[in-house]
Amino acid sequence: MRKLNIAIISLFILVLTACGNGNEEADTSSPANGGNDEDYSLIEEGKLIFAASGEFKPFSYMEGSEMVGYDVAVAEAIADKLGLEAVAERAKFSGIVTGITEGRYDIGVASHTITEERLEMVDFSEPYYYSGPVVFTRPDSNMESIEDLRDMEISVSRGSTYVEMAEEYTDNIPQVDSDVIALQSLASGHHDAVITDDITGLTAIENGLEIENRGQLGISEQAVAISKGNEKLVEAINKALQELKESGELAELAEEWIGVDITQEPEEME
Repeated sequence: MRKLNIAIISLFILVLTACGNGNEEADTSSPANGGNDEDYSLIEEGKLIFAASGEFKPFSYMEGSEMVGYDVAVAEAIADKLGLEAVAERAKFSGIVTGITEGRYDIGVASHTITEERLEMVDFSEPYYYSGPVVFTRPDSNMESIEDLRDMEISVSRGSTYVEMAEEYTDNIPQVDSDVIALQSLASGHHDAVITDDITGLTAIENGLEIENRGQLGISEQAVAISKGNEKLVEAINKALQELKESGELAELAEEWIGVDITQEPEEME
């Protein structure tokens, strides 16, 4: 009888031990994105609040009350990879970086070019597309070379990197709220030229604006702007972008919204 009791007690201890080990495993496991909200220092738990201008078709523009476009689609794809709800905020392009530094947006997905000046205020992800500055004029322009830009009236988008480029050739630089407005004004007979990216100009031409590409000035890298020092969010977004590139989804989004794959770095013209 005593042997039987000892056997029963030993079995009972084994059962308790097994149950205890199972509970420990359950306690140490966590969902794929568990705890990430706190690590990412997000404005609102479970949400990725991103800013775009809504004035830069086909990258971000309004369809009724909804903001859509390539930038918006990329932001939503990143949020999905991070297990977060994407929340779009429309903002003037020139104020998005400041809005990130002030804690109004988690990130900016608004075709920001990576520059040393911006890197002093925010961090950037790896590029999610590439573009390049191009000089656009009206078809009746006498411009034949880059040197002809000297002393011309060159319009650019306020707060863009094209301001500095234009300053290399002229002091006459009207700045407007968006690249599209600058190109529309050029087609209407104002200004001598506009410096903007090649994709924006191509889209404007396809939409009926009578303007021409007169030369490529370089290649720029567009990336997600992220609050300074938020290394975990930068790392997570870079990982998401890498997965989107490897799966081909990023290229598919570019094809859908832009009509061409702009996710591969091009070669600059010599």
